[in-house]
Amino acid sequence: MSLVQHVSALEGVDREPDPDEDASLHPIRRKISYDVFPPPVIVSEELDKSGTPAYKVSRAWRCTQVFVTVAACWLASGIVFGFAALKPVLVAEGVYRELCTEEEVHLEVEVCSEQDLRLNLFFTIASITANVSALPVGHILDRYGSRVCGVAGCGCLAIGAILMAYSFASAGFDGYMIGNFFLALGGTFIFVPSFQIANAFPKRAGVIVALVTGAFDASAAVYLGYRLMYATSPRLFSPRNFFLGYLAVPVLILLGQLTVLPARDYQSMQQLEVKIEKAQDPRRDVHESDEEIDDFTQLRQVRRKRAERRQAKLQRLDNVLGDADERRLRGQQEEERQHVSGVWGILHGQPAHRQMASPWFLLITLMTVVQMVRMNYFIATIRAQYEYMLSSGASAAQINGLFDVALPAVGVLSTPVIGFLLDHLSVTVMLAAIVVLTTAVGVLNSIPLMGAGYATVIVFVFLRPLYYSAMSDYATKVFGFATFGRVYGTIICVSGLANFSQYGLDALTHGPFGGNPIPINAALAGISFLVGTVLVIFVHVEARKSKDDEGDSGERERLIDDIPDSILEEEM
Repeated sequence: MSLVQHVSALEGVDREPDPDEDASLHPIRRKISYDVFPPPVIVSEELDKSGTPAYKVSRAWRCTQVFVTVAACWLASGIVFGFAALKPVLVAEGVYRELCTEEEVHLEVEVCSEQDLRLNLFFTIASITANVSALPVGHILDRYGSRVCGVAGCGCLAIGAILMAYSFASAGFDGYMIGNFFLALGGTFIFVPSFQIANAFPKRAGVIVALVTGAFDASAAVYLGYRLMYATSPRLFSPRNFFLGYLAVPVLILLGQLTVLPARDYQSMQQLEVKIEKAQDPRRDVHESDEEIDDFTQLRQVRRKRAERRQAKLQRLDNVLGDADERRLRGQQEEERQHVSGVWGILHGQPAHRQMASPWFLLITLMTVVQMVRMNYFIATIRAQYEYMLSSGASAAQINGLFDVALPAVGVLSTPVIGFLLDHLSVTVMLAAIVVLTTAVGVLNSIPLMGAGYATVIVFVFLRPLYYSAMSDYATKVFGFATFGRVYGTIICVSGLANFSQYGLDALTHGPFGGNPIPINAALAGISFLVGTVLVIFVHVEARKSKDDEGDSGERERLIDDIPDSILEEEM
């Protein structure tokens, strides 16, 4: 079973656990997406009747809804992360060229320092928006549902496209930053609620989440496709025409929201399991009103019809969730994954403020800050880096071209691999592997060779989804579902805000370092290795302590079981 079968948003991550509940009835859900997080869905008795039960909607219509959701994500959810593909177009169109000095213009420098800084800031603002906005978007989703988020997302996308188009059409209007801000915000509004559609097919939730997550990764290819069209005819496929044409995307998504997608989100697996428990109770065939029926034969018929309706409903629920054996097997598989993790339940049940004051939170947050800055710095500057290191614009363009294709492609293809790793490796081993990969990227990215550049891209495009998936997996296992939304959201927000430091890194690269990115790459690699190593050691030590405590507890229980009942009674 893959990682994407454990999406916290589907199961209500902020719901306080009930000690009387059977844990096997509530499979663990883990989130895979990165850059943004699915918001919590609170499940309670009051919400038992809220939402749309999947079994009341035809399978064909639910399939159509999944298709529309995935298509919307592919076209809009993360297009701003395709910046590396769009940047050459912006340069060719002379965006921020006015910031160049007369000497740089006279020398016909392709991209001057101030221009490059402003273009990278253009991306930095968008990436920060995508990260930080996930928290408020999640709250809006909780309160108003997916349809409101979808409509808001369409509005933001339309505003962003119009501002971008007008900026390219009017030489005196600079709406690039704010336009990209709205495109990033609109993408978050589209992406965050998309995980809810997995409840349309609870037994296939993992596959659907994989499709949604893959669509987010693939959306970075929208700008790649546009750049290829631009290369064939810059006039026909001018940025103004492209963004005006892109207005069709929010219009189509809006039509899908209002006509195809459910007006009310589908009920979660927990809510359906409550229905199963009720449908399995034969006492529901007996009503107080039965006392008014004097004819025994008629009474039997009434109760038989109720039983038939109850069994029919139970059959429809089994078709959606799986029968009792399937549900029991899922519970057993979840228990196995908990045991493999080595850290499951370390801080479960503690209040969020206490969790966020622990080394578990501080270290993973620090690690995520470093990784997010590292990754977004690379995305924004990849071509400029290799132009300097290889002293060749053509070679840098080749590496940039590989990156443009590999980023969305590997993000999609690596999903099942990442799922397998997280399901079968302990958290300690997983974190250690990430430290090795991040260090490898930093070292390779500091070697001025063509082969090292290709290797950097290949490792990087696998590391990016792996890290964000492992980080959210860590959060669910360590902090638990009751506080997941607050804890994970805080990690993402803090890390997103830390991305403002990217502008300072760009300034250092173009200023004191004279365009040389190696000092920054080496420093980030060293910091990442140091923080990562401390995190791995801490998790390893705490996991061993937890295992020893469990062993001691089990030994005490065994010794107590061996004491004759007569002795225990005497002691009492």
